[in-house]
Amino acid sequence: MFELPALPYPYDALAPVMSDRTMHFHHDKHHAAYVETTNKLLEAKRASPESLEDVIRGAASSGDKKLFNNAAQAWNHAFFWDAMSAKPQSPEGEVAAAIRGAFGDLGALKTKFVEEGVGHFGSGWVWLCAGAQARLQVITTHDGDDPLVRDGLTPLLVCDLWEHAYYLDHQNDRKGFLEAWFDRAPSWTFAERQFAAARSGGRRWRYPPPGPARQASAAQ
Repeated sequence: MFELPALPYPYDALAPVMSDRTMHFHHDKHHAAYVETTNKLLEAKRASPESLEDVIRGAASSGDKKLFNNAAQAWNHAFFWDAMSAKPQSPEGEVAAAIRGAFGDLGALKTKFVEEGVGHFGSGWVWLCAGAQARLQVITTHDGDDPLVRDGLTPLLVCDLWEHAYYLDHQNDRKGFLEAWFDRAPSWTFAERQFAAARSGGRRWRYPPPGPARQASAAQ
């Protein structure tokens, strides 16, 4: 079934925004639990999905909230890890131009991103997405919800708003966490690839496929 993807950088790579201790809890405990529960729910259904994206869309369509929440959280977290960089980056190229077109400059995007995240009540995620005509927008989603089930949206970046993402390092200061995260953690290289896919209709980021599908893909 689905596996827990390894982090693409060391556990301490995002400190002090997200410490080694936070990353161990967040990845090894929280993310792992979502993957494990998703697999158990699929096994109970005797389902053999080809992708986690199919699971999420199918669960949303059928109203299976437990499967949707766990599968979407597994997906969201894996996307979150890959959308961050061990070394601070700045947006360049087409995504930088899109930021200027939608927000004016990077500072204005940061203000919007932080305001949306701070204003979000309860748990969830704050996303930078490309929408219609690849125009950038900032949205939030509640709990495990994600842009996969929203037509016309391609996520470029995301930050976790659940307290387990920041409480050990920032206590209840969500704003401070979001400001520090935006300045230090985003992988603008990743965002550029997602933006290029949104503009061209190309392949977006996908969760690693389940075991047999991964082996078949590697053999091709």
